[in-house]
Amino acid sequence: MYKFCLTHKYNPILEKINYLNVGMGENKFPNSWIVDSTGDNISKKNKYYDMYSFHYWLWKNYLDKIKDNEWICFSTYRRHWKSEVPFLDSDLLKDKILQTPPDAWKGYSTILTEPTDFSKIKLSKMLKKGKKLLIKNPSLLFKPEKRSIKFHFDLMHYEGNLDKALDVIDKKEKHEFTHYLNNNTSAPVWNLFCCNSKTLLNDWYESVFTWLFKCEKIFGFKNLQGYETGRMYAYLAERYLPYWFNKYSKTRSWPIYFYNTDDK
Repeated sequence: MYKFCLTHKYNPILEKINYLNVGMGENKFPNSWIVDSTGDNISKKNKYYDMYSFHYWLWKNYLDKIKDNEWICFSTYRRHWKSEVPFLDSDLLKDKILQTPPDAWKGYSTILTEPTDFSKIKLSKMLKKGKKLLIKNPSLLFKPEKRSIKFHFDLMHYEGNLDKALDVIDKKEKHEFTHYLNNNTSAPVWNLFCCNSKTLLNDWYESVFTWLFKCEKIFGFKNLQGYETGRMYAYLAERYLPYWFNKYSKTRSWPIYFYNTDDK
């Protein structure tokens, strides 16, 4: 089982969890860590791509070294795959997170996080950020079932951006992906997943990076800032990931353990 823990800042607790630690972006990390700034890389784009700067590095520099049929899992410094039987009396983070693949994963190719329900977004947030959207469709205020993944993206990351991105996605995906976005109110998030096929993982990288690099010609980098658009390429990948893996593999969900790195 290849277990990668991704972070943009050093935290000594991560050196004790028995994972391969990955440092992303411009900060300094121990020599024993993997960093996304060597070899063929897009590390300088980490600010906009978030964890996908490492995924690109893995794809181009490391994927061939991974054995076939091994689980490849990705977590981050605050979000980890929850242990099947956590040691609740232990103070150690490594005892609360997965170390080996559970038997429950047998027969599946991909593990995704438990879905987040976008329809439960607070009314106050909709009124604050989505007045134009609500004027166009007032029923969104009273009918949660109409608050789709697409609506949530438009609300949080500016209306129209997702439509622009969909214009340049692979034609064989555009119709089904658009239908998925418009007809589902929940989806796995955080861009976290586990996969037991490096062939499948290679195909995912080929699909998502082909799309994101085309999106660069639309959004660029200069005007991307703040929560709304700062990590635009990670936001797009986050919506595409569950659609793609559900289409091309057998998936199941698994809970995440949240570790508060601000808790001293």
